[in-house]
Amino acid sequence: MKFTEEHEWLLVEGDVVVVGITAHAAEQLGDVVFVELPEEGTEVSKDDEVVVIESVKAASDILAPLDGEIVEVNTAIVDDPGKVNEDPEGDAWFFKMKVEDMAEMDDLMDEAAYKKFIS
Repeated sequence: MKFTEEHEWLLVEGDVVVVGITAHAAEQLGDVVFVELPEEGTEVSKDDEVVVIESVKAASDILAPLDGEIVEVNTAIVDDPGKVNEDPEGDAWFFKMKVEDMAEMDDLMDEAAYKKFIS
């Protein structure tokens, strides 16, 4: 897994990258009550706002961590936003994307660096 300073995790599965938010981010948000995902096939650039997430505490945006195309979204978290709090680094992933340049993953933090970042 790789991590961003925006508290996203990325996991490479074959030729796609799965993106979600970290347990730390989910904890900071509090109870998630609404998730709006992008449409499949959407072309995104790094730092584009791609997901809207609302919790009892705040509303925030999830940014595209890399340039690419959204190829799959997790509708289960739209139907049951609480899953984001229950399993943020597992079943509650947000979207999968085909990345234009996988080498960009090398610029992201590994787990040890992320833990240091949030401490």
